[in-house]
Amino acid sequence: MGKENGVMFQYFEWYLPADASLWKTVGDNAQVLHDKGVTSVWLPPAYKGQAGINDTGYGVYDLYDLGEFDQKGTVPTKYGTKEEYIEAVQKLQACGIDVYADIVLNHRMGADETETIQVVETKEENRTETISPPKMIDAWTKFTFPGRKGKYSDFVWDHTCFNGVDYDDKRDKVAIYKFKGIQWNRGVDRENVNYDYLMGANVNYQEPKVREELTRWGQWYLDTTNVHGFRLDAVKHIARDFFPEWLHKLRTNNHKELFAVGEYWHADVNILEEYLRDCGGCMSLFDVPLHYNFFQASNSGGEFDMRELLKNTLVERDPTHAVTFVDNHDTQTGQALESAIQPWFVPLAYAVILLRPQGYPCVFYGNYYGVKAMEGPSFHKEIDLMMDLRRDRVYGAQHDYLDDPDVIGWTMEGDEEHGGKGLAVVLTNRKGDAKAMDVGRQHAGETWIDVLGHETREVVIDEEGYGVFSCQDGSLSIWIRKED
Repeated sequence: MGKENGVMFQYFEWYLPADASLWKTVGDNAQVLHDKGVTSVWLPPAYKGQAGINDTGYGVYDLYDLGEFDQKGTVPTKYGTKEEYIEAVQKLQACGIDVYADIVLNHRMGADETETIQVVETKEENRTETISPPKMIDAWTKFTFPGRKGKYSDFVWDHTCFNGVDYDDKRDKVAIYKFKGIQWNRGVDRENVNYDYLMGANVNYQEPKVREELTRWGQWYLDTTNVHGFRLDAVKHIARDFFPEWLHKLRTNNHKELFAVGEYWHADVNILEEYLRDCGGCMSLFDVPLHYNFFQASNSGGEFDMRELLKNTLVERDPTHAVTFVDNHDTQTGQALESAIQPWFVPLAYAVILLRPQGYPCVFYGNYYGVKAMEGPSFHKEIDLMMDLRRDRVYGAQHDYLDDPDVIGWTMEGDEEHGGKGLAVVLTNRKGDAKAMDVGRQHAGETWIDVLGHETREVVIDEEGYGVFSCQDGSLSIWIRKED
């Protein structure tokens, strides 16, 4: 789960310039990130993708090429060279920041050669239903990595490592082709009946040599980079028994906790809970249901019932395994999972994930710095303040007032270990109002103010430990002791 009141930072967004500068930038900013309260950084995929320097990292070509070999028209990846990546990891670690590597093991793209393979076409909406007789296609399935010349691994990926593709080079046709006599992986999401196939050459986890090679690669990656853990991409499309085995071997071999968070993109919290049970709690998951609650609230014109904001979310059901977030690279405008939170609601959403102790919050680069390619707004001032408050004040007894369709709030009393500081949060997606909330009798007689400056009045805590805290229309107020 990371350090006490830890904060993860997703240090990239989809539309960063392809100038091979990110590793240098994050390394140079390591001390600043630490000082702001960041305790871990999730870095984007570090290996070579099929689009070379223009690949965001998810079109995986060669897992062993971290910007070291002249492949796909470039030595560096979009983010820099292998040496710069390792140096960035070391600089972050020197500042006490854990580093999580983005790991994409579902598919391969940009093969070096085609192979002629017997396949059957399957339905898009039912991958288990065949819609063509067996036929031969030319598929891009042979990965020889000529630029690497066998360094680190002489393993050649070919059609025996995969179970499907989506392109026939012979006919220049796009379809979902399952290899004849090979089944889709089991234990995947049930959308499309079996959602094993996502894109590219789909990795076949029923093949023992594939599992062995990926475990060898995982050990090589840890030996090479010394990262603290992983963000695991597209786990809903990968055989459910793989990651428990893979993580167990790496944790055992390295005598490390190796934190892991999986991306299982599904709005139904029951599906996420089922996955966590099936994988023995070997990883955390991103709280996608909470993100969609934020998305609905931000687009509802004030009609969203704020009492439901945390309902049926992973942070409500299983906070120990919930990584909470507001936006990420996939929810950005123009992306496959586009569902960006409306700007007016972004600070409110960050208050929910940063100013409550439940869950492991992840700050998104695009929210923090702004998406420059789209002239998006930056919320670094609000997020900086909330990370500071999280580090110092989100302790002690918690009192929730999630009891009104428009205005909700909560308080943290603070504890002696952290100076007895507390806070009160009030927010609304509609008309502003006030709530009487308990901050603890130890705060009786104190004067509290809104540190965001939205409310100019002062609140005096009564002898029972209550104050009447308010917020403006469609806004957020955070109250702390005036003397602090």
